[in-house]
Amino acid sequence: MKVLVIGGGAREHALCRSLSLDPDVNALYCAPGNAGIAEVAELRPVDALDGEAVARLATELRADLVVVGPEAPLVAGVADAVRAVGIPVFGPSGEAAQLEGSKAFAKDVMAAAGVPTARSYVCTTPEEVDAALDAFGAPYVVKDDGLAAGKGVVVTDDRAAARAHALGCDRVVIEEFLDGPEVSLFAITDGVTVLPLQPAQDFKRALDGDAGPNTGGMGAYSPLPWAGPKLVDEVMASVLQPTVDELRHRGTPFSGLLYAGLAITSRGVRVIEFNARFGDPETQVVLARLQTPLAGVLLNSANGTLHELPPLSWREDAAVTVVIASHNYPETPRTGDPIEGLAEVAELDAPHAYVLHAGTRREGDAVVSAGGRVLSVTATGSDLAQARTRAYKAVERIKLDGSQYRTDIAAKAAEGR
Repeated sequence: MKVLVIGGGAREHALCRSLSLDPDVNALYCAPGNAGIAEVAELRPVDALDGEAVARLATELRADLVVVGPEAPLVAGVADAVRAVGIPVFGPSGEAAQLEGSKAFAKDVMAAAGVPTARSYVCTTPEEVDAALDAFGAPYVVKDDGLAAGKGVVVTDDRAAARAHALGCDRVVIEEFLDGPEVSLFAITDGVTVLPLQPAQDFKRALDGDAGPNTGGMGAYSPLPWAGPKLVDEVMASVLQPTVDELRHRGTPFSGLLYAGLAITSRGVRVIEFNARFGDPETQVVLARLQTPLAGVLLNSANGTLHELPPLSWREDAAVTVVIASHNYPETPRTGDPIEGLAEVAELDAPHAYVLHAGTRREGDAVVSAGGRVLSVTATGSDLAQARTRAYKAVERIKLDGSQYRTDIAAKAAEGR
């Protein structure tokens, strides 16, 4: 099978790594990719937002499957352009991807499907913003309606800061604050059948102790020893299947990866948000635990035949990912700094720990930073404590001037809290 992956972040590196280990994959391409992905896939240049260019590339490569990784190409309809030339593609249509592209659209779908979520208001004027902030009170939760690369959400007790964020957006969703721990649950779907993956927890705040600004994610772990064994069944019944059914009934079937960001509140499970693709950094830990070869699962989703698959197989190992970010992330991250120690991780820590590239590029023989979140270090172990120890040992081998990372990823869970 020839597979083309679109994107160039740590999520796509994790996907390419898993696909490269699949015996059914005999050719693997990534466009545009990054310095790390080049070690497991052949890189091709492409504008990931140009559907026609992606479709032409897939045709030239005679790809059997195209996997569209990031949200922006999905919302732009890149999957539609690939489907139009008759190539199976893993990823929803541009219309169905509005589940992530518009918070207001997602709220409308959830209301129609009876999916539990936070009460909310959609606001477009200062007067509506003020009324919504007053209605819910602190902590204030303000979400940019459109795509914002994981940084369009403000959760704060400061009303002025919440109002300023709201007024800086064309349209916002202001909603009640949801208490309780957060969980990410991915599901692969073909528009009818829904196949849940294993839950994970990520860490959105930049600093230890969940302090600092929101980011795209500073780390993750799986499994969740504190979550009940029936959590996945409950989310399937109350969230994932009803959402897929509602979109199909609307004539916009959702095929691809449906990501539910959840809060386990005192009143039960509530949806915080939906994403239309694999999440970063949760993908890194979920795929590290997946034993079933990935390509066939994605192809069955693209072809509408998920119901033919046997249950997924999972490793007993735990997995932890720690994100290394560049200086001053998430505000104005510095780029162009050389990265050292990658070879040491590959030599001394593999196969239990490895590095997945996000914001990197190659300059001659050197790999340098090229974005805010630069690397993800993923490690596995017999339990979270061992996986965590291995991850941080590998992190310490990597040298990137001014870089930052959280030191408490999975710490509470590893201690049984």
